Amino acid sequence: MKRQLPKNVRQIGNVSDSSKIYIEDYVDTFFNQLCEKADQNPVGAFLIGEIVQEEEEDYIYVYGAIRMKEILQKGRDVFINDGTWKNACETCKQYFGDAEILGWFLTSAGQALEVNHNITKVHQKFFSREKSIFVVKEAREKEEKYFIHKFRDLMECGGHYIYYEKNVEMQDYMIATRKKTGMTPSEVIEDTVTKNFRSVIRDKMDKSEQKSHSRFVYGLSTFLVLVVLVIGITMINNYDKMKGVQNSLEQLNESVSKQENEKVVETIGTIVSAEGEDKDKEQEMQGDTTEGTTGTTQGETTQGETTQGEDTQGETTQSETTQGETTQGETTTPEGQGGEKVEASGVEEGDIYTVQKGDTLATISKKIYGDISHVEAICKMNGLEDGNLIFIGQKLLLP
Repeated sequence: MKRQLPKNVRQIGNVSDSSKIYIEDYVDTFFNQLCEKADQNPVGAFLIGEIVQEEEEDYIYVYGAIRMKEILQKGRDVFINDGTWKNACETCKQYFGDAEILGWFLTSAGQALEVNHNITKVHQKFFSREKSIFVVKEAREKEEKYFIHKFRDLMECGGHYIYYEKNVEMQDYMIATRKKTGMTPSEVIEDTVTKNFRSVIRDKMDKSEQKSHSRFVYGLSTFLVLVVLVIGITMINNYDKMKGVQNSLEQLNESVSKQENEKVVETIGTIVSAEGEDKDKEQEMQGDTTEGTTGTTQGETTQGETTQGEDTQGETTQSETTQGETTQGETTTPEGQGGEKVEASGVEEGDIYTVQKGDTLATISKKIYGDISHVEAICKMNGLEDGNLIFIGQKLLLP
């Protein structure tokens, strides 16, 4: 699996080399603890990690350090024996598995931060591979330098990175080392600072996760708001359409009611006009009857006076007059009976029928004409589009 570059890092110095060195935070803490143990004699450690090559650059990751069991010093020169190397290999396998030993660390009081012939010789004996590293640190001032083995020589680096990630192997090794050798107050202080720094990094990571979660919740909330808005707009549009349909139905209903009212008013006007004409005709007929009666009376009187001398002619005239009166009476009486129809049956003068309870056009046609064949004619006469829309008391013109 390809190793990912650490995200939480701290740069030390000017990192401009093509080979980048990354020291895990626990390892850097362990270096400081070894500086506290270095007095007159030097203290050393083997460095454990891996080298990754990407895009013509080398990334050297150091995530473990094992203290050297013994380091020899003669004058200013230091030496590492085979027993120390063997012990380091066994400890590495115990805590770090099959990890590779990439270099070594050296510290002492007054240690020179330079590489001499002795240091180069020791390095080439145990760490001859390219890109192996050497770290030297002055125990009191905590000044340090990093070197990379290139072209059979140790070349100084301008800077390096301290990175922070979960490192259980190194943590277990440091705990085991403390149980064997004990822990000085300085180590407690240094470890407390490290823990505090790790807590700050952990808090930052938690805040970053919370921000990511907050962004997700905000995005989800925004999406839900948009969905609600779309649903609301759709409902409003549907409500407007339903409202428009309702208004159209109301307008159509008002138009139909208005037309029906106009037809009713027109029918009533027709009925009133017909009744007026019937009354005028009745008055004219009554006037004619009165004039005929007056004329007959006068005729009788004249004839009576004239025929006093002549009995035969008077009788004849009187008989004729009587016959005339009888004829006039018989003629007047039928006209009076024919001009008025029985109102109890719903039929009025002038061929107008008043609608009664339970009437339909079919029953009216059958009542007036004896069959239902005049329903359509009654509808056309009264301007009815629907023959069932009649009401009690309505006046209908009869064809």
